[in-house]
Amino acid sequence: MSSKTLIVLLGPTAVGKTELSLQLAERLGCPIINADSRQIYKDIEIGTASPTAEELARVRHFFVHTLDLDAYYSAAEYEKDVLLLLDELFKEHDTLILSGGSMMYIDAVTKGIDDIPTVDEETRQMLCERFENEGLEPLLQELKLLDPAYYEIVDKKNHKRVVHALEICYMTGKPYTSFRTNIHKERPFRIVKFGLRREREHLFRRINQRVDWMMEHGFMEEAKRVYPLRHLNALNTVGYKELFKVLDGEWELPMAVERIKKNTRVYAKKQMTWYQHDTDIHWLDADRLSVEEMMQTIEEAIH
Repeated sequence: MSSKTLIVLLGPTAVGKTELSLQLAERLGCPIINADSRQIYKDIEIGTASPTAEELARVRHFFVHTLDLDAYYSAAEYEKDVLLLLDELFKEHDTLILSGGSMMYIDAVTKGIDDIPTVDEETRQMLCERFENEGLEPLLQELKLLDPAYYEIVDKKNHKRVVHALEICYMTGKPYTSFRTNIHKERPFRIVKFGLRREREHLFRRINQRVDWMMEHGFMEEAKRVYPLRHLNALNTVGYKELFKVLDGEWELPMAVERIKKNTRVYAKKQMTWYQHDTDIHWLDADRLSVEEMMQTIEEAIH
């Protein structure tokens, strides 16, 4: 077995991954590789709860604020980029930390992602315009014709997955499911996953408090700055979508803030549902263990 170890810290939003990852990285003397698909982008630090300037100064981070908002980036590209980075970092470190809450990104690095073709800009724009003009239902019916197998299993309320499947069908002339092999790829390093969890009510309270903090620290001003780019996929994100409705004159601000809290709680529940299927995760109870105790548990498990 390889002497190199990748520690993966995961868990729902607002559970406390950032502070644990920072203290663990400081103790191990290693950098942190970010696995949050929105913190990769520049100019949306508050709304994505990105590490602060002080936190970034404590430990070297990768994949934080590296992409422009209009850049296209996928889990497949993330897998390729992180594996190349790990090759280099493992020359200097025996242990590295991957931390974040984006389920697809973590799975891409730890299990591998199917080699699905990159969608060209023309196809992407065409289907984006169709969704905006026609809505989801006609696209669902088209997917049913082009790929009935995927139509049966896709989340029919998740327009991004429906649109992406159609993009692949258009690009290749083949069903999207023909590219989904779900083969677990072996990695040349050991992977140890730790999940942070809290009692539901405590987690939801932390989410609500985080949203209040974000609003107090300039989230609305940040949303105003990026409002002209609201059509971009990077901003199709909880928080920005609700504040854009305020800027569009559709909602009052107090209503939008409550919706942000509610939709963030819904996202946290989706994260936990996803994680339940992964039997490799060692769970840490952040309500009952201090950060120091959790770090000791992790160190004991990897040695």
